[in-house]
Amino acid sequence: MPEFEDRARSEASPEDVWKLLYDPGRFPEWWVGVETVERGAGAPAETGYTMFPAGYPDFPMPQRLRVSGSGVTISCLISDLVFEWRLAPLDDGAATAITVHVEIPEQEAHRLGAQQEVIRASLARLAALAAGDARVRD
Repeated sequence: MPEFEDRARSEASPEDVWKLLYDPGRFPEWWVGVETVERGAGAPAETGYTMFPAGYPDFPMPQRLRVSGSGVTISCLISDLVFEWRLAPLDDGAATAITVHVEIPEQEAHRLGAQQEVIRASLARLAALAAGDARVRD
Protein backbone atom coordinates (compact mmCIF):
# COMPACT_ATOMS: atom_id res chain seq x y z
CA MET A 1 0.00 0.00 0.00
CA PRO A 2 1.56 3.33 -1.03
CA GLU A 3 1.75 5.88 1.76
CA PHE A 4 3.49 9.11 2.58
CA GLU A 5 3.73 11.73 5.28
CA ASP A 6 4.08 15.49 5.13
CA ARG A 7 4.20 18.24 7.71
CA ALA A 8 3.97 21.97 8.14
CA ARG A 9 4.26 24.58 10.86
CA SER A 10 1.49 27.07 11.55
CA GLU A 11 2.03 30.23 13.55
CA ALA A 12 -1.46 29.64 14.96
CA SER A 13 -2.30 27.88 18.21
CA PRO A 14 -3.41 24.23 18.04
CA GLU A 15 -6.94 25.36 18.92
CA ASP A 16 -7.10 27.64 15.89
CA VAL A 17 -5.81 24.92 13.57
CA TRP A 18 -8.23 22.43 15.15
CA LYS A 19 -11.22 24.64 14.29
CA LEU A 20 -10.39 24.29 10.58
CA LEU A 21 -9.35 20.64 10.71
CA TYR A 22 -12.35 19.32 12.65
CA ASP A 23 -15.05 21.09 10.63
CA PRO A 24 -15.64 19.55 7.16
CA GLY A 25 -17.62 22.66 6.24
CA ARG A 26 -14.34 24.60 6.35
CA PHE A 27 -12.42 22.13 4.12
CA PRO A 28 -13.15 24.03 0.87
CA GLU A 29 -11.27 26.99 2.37
CA TRP A 30 -7.97 25.12 2.57
CA TRP A 31 -8.12 21.55 1.15
CA VAL A 32 -7.07 21.82 -2.49
CA GLY A 33 -9.57 20.14 -4.81
CA VAL A 34 -12.50 20.21 -2.37
CA GLU A 35 -15.23 22.37 -3.89
CA THR A 36 -18.15 21.82 -1.51
CA VAL A 37 -19.11 19.73 1.49
CA GLU A 38 -22.56 18.64 2.65
CA ARG A 39 -23.54 17.32 6.06
CA GLY A 40 -26.91 16.48 7.48
CA ALA A 41 -28.28 19.19 9.76
CA GLY A 42 -26.95 18.73 13.27
CA ALA A 43 -25.03 15.57 12.39
CA PRO A 44 -21.85 15.02 14.39
CA ALA A 45 -18.66 14.89 12.32
CA GLU A 46 -18.15 11.18 13.09
CA THR A 47 -21.25 10.23 11.13
CA GLY A 48 -19.69 11.44 7.93
CA TYR A 49 -20.15 14.01 5.25
CA THR A 50 -20.14 14.19 1.47
CA MET A 51 -17.38 15.97 -0.42
CA PHE A 52 -17.76 17.19 -3.99
CA PRO A 53 -14.42 17.59 -5.80
CA ALA A 54 -13.64 20.81 -7.67
CA GLY A 55 -14.89 20.58 -11.24
CA TYR A 56 -17.13 17.56 -10.53
CA PRO A 57 -20.36 18.86 -8.96
CA ASP A 58 -22.18 15.63 -9.84
CA PHE A 59 -19.63 13.30 -8.24
CA PRO A 60 -20.47 12.96 -4.53
CA MET A 61 -17.77 11.29 -2.46
CA PRO A 62 -18.93 10.14 0.99
CA GLN A 63 -16.31 10.56 3.72
CA ARG A 64 -15.98 9.55 7.35
CA LEU A 65 -14.29 11.82 9.89
CA ARG A 66 -13.12 10.30 13.16
CA VAL A 67 -11.55 12.24 16.03
CA SER A 68 -8.95 10.61 18.24
CA GLY A 69 -6.70 12.41 20.69
CA SER A 70 -4.97 15.30 18.99
CA GLY A 71 -5.97 14.37 15.50
CA VAL A 72 -8.55 13.67 12.86
CA THR A 73 -8.72 10.73 10.48
CA ILE A 74 -10.62 11.19 7.25
CA SER A 75 -11.49 8.16 5.16
CA CYS A 76 -12.90 8.33 1.65
CA LEU A 77 -15.65 5.72 1.37
CA ILE A 78 -15.29 5.63 -2.44
CA SER A 79 -11.54 5.40 -3.08
CA ASP A 80 -10.45 4.14 0.38
CA LEU A 81 -7.79 6.85 0.77
CA VAL A 82 -7.07 7.59 4.44
CA PHE A 83 -5.75 10.92 5.73
CA GLU A 84 -4.57 10.95 9.35
CA TRP A 85 -4.01 14.52 10.53
CA ARG A 86 -2.16 15.18 13.82
CA LEU A 87 -1.48 18.41 15.70
CA ALA A 88 1.23 19.13 18.25
CA PRO A 89 1.85 22.40 20.09
CA LEU A 90 5.07 24.31 19.43
CA ASP A 91 6.51 27.34 21.24
CA ASP A 92 4.44 26.74 24.39
CA GLY A 93 1.23 26.53 22.35
CA ALA A 94 1.76 29.68 20.30
CA ALA A 95 2.36 27.64 17.12
CA THR A 96 1.41 24.20 15.82
CA ALA A 97 3.11 21.31 14.07
CA ILE A 98 0.67 19.78 11.57
CA THR A 99 1.43 16.30 10.31
CA VAL A 100 -0.58 14.24 7.84
CA HIS A 101 -0.07 10.58 7.03
CA VAL A 102 -1.77 9.38 3.84
CA GLU A 103 -2.52 5.76 2.93
CA ILE A 104 -3.47 4.95 -0.64
CA PRO A 105 -4.87 1.53 -1.56
CA GLU A 106 -3.02 -0.41 -4.24
CA GLN A 107 -5.80 0.11 -6.81
CA GLU A 108 -5.31 3.90 -6.42
CA ALA A 109 -1.48 3.82 -6.45
CA HIS A 110 -1.38 5.81 -9.69
CA ARG A 111 -2.65 8.82 -7.68
CA LEU A 112 0.36 8.94 -5.34
CA GLY A 113 2.17 11.85 -7.01
CA ALA A 114 -0.98 13.92 -7.38
CA GLN A 115 -1.97 13.30 -3.76
CA GLN A 116 1.48 14.38 -2.56
CA GLU A 117 1.09 17.68 -4.43
CA VAL A 118 -2.46 18.21 -3.14
CA ILE A 119 -1.47 17.51 0.45
CA ARG A 120 1.62 19.74 0.29
CA ALA A 121 -0.48 22.65 -1.00
CA SER A 122 -3.33 21.93 1.43
CA LEU A 123 -0.97 21.84 4.41
CA ALA A 124 0.43 25.24 3.45
CA ARG A 125 -3.09 26.67 3.07
CA LEU A 126 -4.28 25.17 6.38
CA ALA A 127 -1.25 26.55 8.25
CA ALA A 128 -1.64 30.02 6.73
CA LEU A 129 -5.42 30.22 7.13
CA ALA A 130 -5.24 29.20 10.79
CA ALA A 131 -2.64 31.92 11.35
CA GLY A 132 -4.99 34.51 9.86
CA ASP A 133 -3.42 34.95 6.44
CA ALA A 134 -6.30 36.38 4.39
CA ARG A 135 -4.40 35.74 1.13
CA VAL A 136 -5.11 32.00 1.36
CA ARG A 137 -8.45 32.17 -0.44
CA ASP A 138 -8.21 32.37 -4.22
